[in-house]
Formats: sequence, C-alpha cells, structure tokens
Amino acid sequence: MAAGAGCVVDTRRALECRNGEAAAHLKFVSIFIIFFTSVIGVSLPVVLARYLQGKPSYDKATLIIKCFAAGVILSTSLVHVLPDAFDALSDCQVASKHPWRDFPFAGLVTLIGALLALLVDITASAHVEHGHGHGHNNNDNKESKNYMLVGTQEEIEGIKKGNYELGKLETGHGERTNRETDQEELIKLKQKLVSQVLEIGIIFHSVIIGVTMGMSQNQCTIRPLVAALAFHQIFEGMGLGGCIAQAGFNFGTVAYMCFMFSVTTPMGIVLGMIVFSVTGYDDSNPNALIMEGLLGGLSSGILIYMGLVDLIAVDFFHNKLMSSRSWLKKASFIALALGSTSMSILALWA
Repeated sequence: MAAGAGCVVDTRRALECRNGEAAAHLKFVSIFIIFFTSVIGVSLPVVLARYLQGKPSYDKATLIIKCFAAGVILSTSLVHVLPDAFDALSDCQVASKHPWRDFPFAGLVTLIGALLALLVDITASAHVEHGHGHGHNNNDNKESKNYMLVGTQEEIEGIKKGNYELGKLETGHGERTNRETDQEELIKLKQKLVSQVLEIGIIFHSVIIGVTMGMSQNQCTIRPLVAALAFHQIFEGMGLGGCIAQAGFNFGTVAYMCFMFSVTTPMGIVLGMIVFSVTGYDDSNPNALIMEGLLGGLSSGILIYMGLVDLIAVDFFHNKLMSSRSWLKKASFIALALGSTSMSILALWA
C-alpha cells in the first residue's frame, strides 16, 4: 500500500491490472460490441412504433414506450451520471486541492445543466409558438384579401344577410377545428424539440463513458465494464428511441439521430485512446477526473430536467389520452417504474 497527499492506493493490485496491450485489445472489441448494442437499443422502439402505425393501439403503445423511456432517462441521470460526477470530483487527487475541496462543484454544474435545459426549452418553445401563430395570421389576411363581393348595394346586403346565420355556425366549427389542429402541431413540434435536447444530454454522457474507458489502462476495470456497458447502451437507447418514435420525425432524421447515438460512445473510446497516447493521461489523472465530473454534472442536470419536466410531467398531467383512461395511466406508471428499475439495476456493474 502506498500513501500520499491523503490518497491510499493498492500499488500491487494496480500494477497487476495495468496492461496497456490487453486493455487496448479489450477496447477494440468493446467498440464493436457497444456500437451494435446501441443500434439494437435505439432502433427497437422506433421499429415497433413504425410497425404499429395506423393501428388502433398505436397511440397507446407509443405512450407506454415513452413512459418506459422516461424511467430509463431519469434513472440514468440520478443513479448513473450524477453519482459518477460526484465521485470524480470527490477523488482524493482532486478533492485535496483548491478550489475543489471548498465547494460542491458537481451539484453546482448539475444545477447549471438543468437551468440551461430550461432556458433552451423556454426560448425554443416561444420561437415555435410565435412563428406558428404568425404564419396563421398571414394566411388569414391573405384569404380575406382574396374575396370581394360584386353587385348592387341591395344584392350585396341580401348576400350578407343570407349568409349570416350559416357564417356563425361555420365560424364556430372552423375556429374549434383550427384550434385543435394548431394544438396538435405544437405538441408535435414540442416533442421533436424534447427529443433533440435529450439526445444532446445523452451524447454528453456517452462521450464521458467512452473517453473514460479509452483512457483507462486497467484491464481489470475494462473487462466487466464491456458487458455492463452493452446492456447500459441497450436501455439508454430504448429511452432515446421511445422519444424519437413519438416525435414523428421523417425517416432521414430518425436514421441520423439513431446513428449519432450509436457511434458516440465508440467515438469517445477512440478519442480517449488518442488522448492517452498523446498526453499519457489515464482515467485516474486529476485533469481527466475534473473534466469527467464537470461534463457529468452538466449532462445529469439536462437529463433530470428533461426526464421530469418534458417527459413525465407532460404525459401524466397534460396528455388527454392518458387522462381519459385510468387503465392507461396505471400501465404508463408501471412502464415508468420498470424503465427506472431496469436501468438502476445496471448500476451494480456500470
């Protein structure tokens, strides 16, 4: 055992496990395994939603998938990402120095991540609603300019009088229909925005995982981590895929978002290997731990906000389909609990 600056390290164990060649081999294997499991995880909900599209159970199925996804996302942020951020900044090599020992920076950066997600949400929602309303006003003005009554004064008065009652009925029905259509379009736009911001938060997390593994030279740590991360990516992919499936993107956008999620962790591993070969920093280096803690806290804040506000609260309190069917609300809660539980169990290994 070696002690220094308040840190205690099992030197013999560390030397036995430190094998750069064996670690590099495991990392190359993990790149392909993690890529394929990520593709499977993120594609499953999307393929299932496409299969059910047009069927009576489509809306209910996508809602339940999304609730399972929300549970996975919430568990990812609270059980995986946030504790890792605190652990990185609490490491003795970091916590023994100023300013890291004087303030809980992991919590602060998590707060900043949540506030940034809120700011993006408010700004983008306001922009979407303003643009949508402005477009409809322009259409209304154009329509009003396209029509002009022609004839004598008596004929014009007769036409106006005859159409008055019909106009009242049509106006009431038309306004209600337009309002419902506008609301549906705004909900779809909001779902697309949520999926995109959610992917940004998940990509932060995936990069951190990949870079940490890529920098590590400890084969004893990497070997069990490969299998654990494979399952981790499946469930996290299902979480993101569930949100993408409900957002109604076109095929090209869906394929792009699924591909970006699938390659982020493997790219992170390659980046970590490059960083180690250039700088000699491994995953226990203080600078690497600080970066891991700060990016992890930021990612956690984004995911906590998105999970609670844009996924769970929207569906359980503002979804008409769920409000009208009590059994669907119970099924959605069970899906939420299953998603949270399955992802939380994985914290035993990764």
